[in-house]
Amino acid sequence: QVQLVESGGGLVQAGDSLTLSCAASGRTFSTYAMGWFRQAPGKEREFVARITWSGGSPSYSADVRGRFSISRDNAENTVYLQMNRLKSEATARYYCAARTRFTYANLEQEASYNLWGQGTQVTVSS
Repeated sequence: QVQLVESGGGLVQAGDSLTLSCAASGRTFSTYAMGWFRQAPGKEREFVARITWSGGSPSYSADVRGRFSISRDNAENTVYLQMNRLKSEATARYYCAARTRFTYANLEQEASYNLWGQGTQVTVSS
């Protein structure tokens, strides 16, 4: 069973940068599409970014496009989320997700992913 473990969260100030990591166990990580989602207090979980199994065609929510960057290292079984020029609105718990089997949902939807990590908290003070 593949497990996902996020790390790298913390307390930063507005305008700072932070890089989240998601380490996956299992030998078939390189075949999974991966995504990052976040959930702020009192809000539903929302899409942040996603990347295909090969690392191509990254996609971002409008809110983070141009400031966040998703990447992956298949040799290290890790996906990253580089977050620049953080805003206080980015305060949330960030979750890594993997799609290990086919669905008709697109990669910007939660329903596309069947494996989730426990999340890592990001708090941005203004």
